[in-house]
Amino acid sequence: MSSVTNEGGVAIVRLSGGKANAMGMDLLDRIQRAFDEVEAGDATAVVVTGYERYFSAGLALPELALLDRPAMKRFIDHFNRTLARVFDCRLPVVAAVNGHAIAGGCVLALQADVRFMADADVRIGLNEVNLGIGLPAVVVESLRYAVAPRAFLPIAMEGRLLTPAQALELGLVDEVVPAGELEGRATARARALGGVPADGFAQVKAALRRPAREARVRTEAEETERWLDTWFSPPARARLTETVRRLTSRGA
Repeated sequence: MSSVTNEGGVAIVRLSGGKANAMGMDLLDRIQRAFDEVEAGDATAVVVTGYERYFSAGLALPELALLDRPAMKRFIDHFNRTLARVFDCRLPVVAAVNGHAIAGGCVLALQADVRFMADADVRIGLNEVNLGIGLPAVVVESLRYAVAPRAFLPIAMEGRLLTPAQALELGLVDEVVPAGELEGRATARARALGGVPADGFAQVKAALRRPAREARVRTEAEETERWLDTWFSPPARARLTETVRRLTSRGA
């Protein structure tokens, strides 16, 4: 069960949403509720992390592959709102990427102000293109905000799944730290950011992120339909079916 705890003024949002923190409606609901709770409380900063070897392995494909287009649109609209909720949080947000952060998991990390990643045998990346699936506006604009243009090709258009060192080189994460130090280091960084006067931090954060936010809002409806076109294209359906078969055959 996902939880929110307070560590000396820093809210720790610990995702535990079933197998590999795969993103279905329930986990998205939990993320939204967690951020509502945090902003309504007295925390000065937020750390988001996962459990065991998973930050989040991405969308819950066995569940979502069964949906028709109207139902999938409802899901992706909910996904967009949830990730935008994290991106627009007025508090400092630090991602402590403890394990695999694939597709939607990588997107969640991209919404943070700072990303720490464990130095472990895990991967992070946006591999949607390799399934024949595109990226909705909330992903494109947060990626455009977070990394330099030179990183767009390997991360988004080639869909590489990156080691922590590779992600650091491309600017997808800000620091790689020993796994045993990850949460402590991320919490310390969040506490330091939370020490900046809150109103000033929130105004500057909102101003810097405004172009990404406005671009997301402006293009979201069109890009959602284009994303759905890719999701329901025959080549993508064939790849999704095979991926789901592999996942379910090993009990994922």
